Amino acid sequence: MKSDNKHIDIQPADRLSLVSEYYFSRKLKEVAELNRQGHDIISLAIGSPDMPPSPQTIQRLCEVAQQPDTHGYQPTMGTPELREAMAFFYKRWYDVNLDPKTEILPLIGSKEGILHVTLAFANPGDKVLVPNPGYPTYTSLSKLLGTQVVNYDLLENDGWQPDFEQLENMDLSGVKLMWTNYPNMPTGGAARKETYERLVCFAKEHGIVVVNDNPYSFILNEQPLSLLQVDGAKDCCIEFNSMSKSHNMPGWRVGLCATNSTFISWILKVKSNIDSGTFRGIQLAAAEAYHNDSEWHRMANIETYRRRRALAEQIMTTLGCTFDPAQVGMFLWGRIPDRYANAEELTERVLHEARVFITPGFIFGSRGERYIRISLCAKDDKIAEAKERIMSVEF
Repeated sequence: MKSDNKHIDIQPADRLSLVSEYYFSRKLKEVAELNRQGHDIISLAIGSPDMPPSPQTIQRLCEVAQQPDTHGYQPTMGTPELREAMAFFYKRWYDVNLDPKTEILPLIGSKEGILHVTLAFANPGDKVLVPNPGYPTYTSLSKLLGTQVVNYDLLENDGWQPDFEQLENMDLSGVKLMWTNYPNMPTGGAARKETYERLVCFAKEHGIVVVNDNPYSFILNEQPLSLLQVDGAKDCCIEFNSMSKSHNMPGWRVGLCATNSTFISWILKVKSNIDSGTFRGIQLAAAEAYHNDSEWHRMANIETYRRRRALAEQIMTTLGCTFDPAQVGMFLWGRIPDRYANAEELTERVLHEARVFITPGFIFGSRGERYIRISLCAKDDKIAEAKERIMSVEF
């Protein structure tokens, strides 16, 4: 066929104009180029655990992968073994009873859950409540799906809990979903039973589904809590949980959605039209991981991060930042000194002068503009080296 070299003007969907490339996707390209030039950047930016899962988890994966009949498509609902292990996990750690057949849906991580829940509950034009500061995906996916983002503030002087007075004074007409995330990322604000109780009351009073994203409840936290511990929460709330942080399995992409059976059926209707079940070996290995003993969690999620947190606090102090020592999770969130115009001014200096990559808080919303976040997901010696590099520069 002869081509007439006619120019074809193909344009992307309008929705792409509503979002930009994810900050870390863009910034990691720059860091990779700096490394290619020989700068040896230490990354303390992303929350990707650098430790392996438990030995029995890896062993189970290898065993199943070697079986010849385990490589076919798997049910979107997940294997019974995985759902039963998830129910066991919730009963063991949160004392929450879940029916593994009807009240649990395995996910390929919480990002997938945000997509599926929004599609299941919100029409284009409906409103969703998103925390400020908060996980950027709550905002970007909402925009891509045509819902209206309505921000609500988290209060620093109250441990970054929701401002319920502000919420009650909002125009809540058309609001279908409310995203919450405790223990909070990026601020490290701890989960509180009283906050969960108020969220359930708020959901019931206003006919809003509250979705709590709960992947950090084991990191530097000896009393894990769940929104579903509140009486009646399953009637109006959904909780995500993830193995990425608590079990050192970010690349495995295993999470869960827990709620009442009706909500699960709606979310499954969406999910079953988008993807298939995870590889059987991963599902059965994840089921094994949910039975890790308390000592494994203490060493992996408490002791290791406690050592690293002490080093991160020294970095914050060196940079002149202030922070709440009571925060939990795998990051340290700190307020920058007044002499900087914004957080990125400081993080760019740290990157180019000390060769350490840390996260500016503006990516989490307007209330994060004067904060930085340090990840604890690097080996102790790397965080110590980052500290020495930063101490060698005058900030």
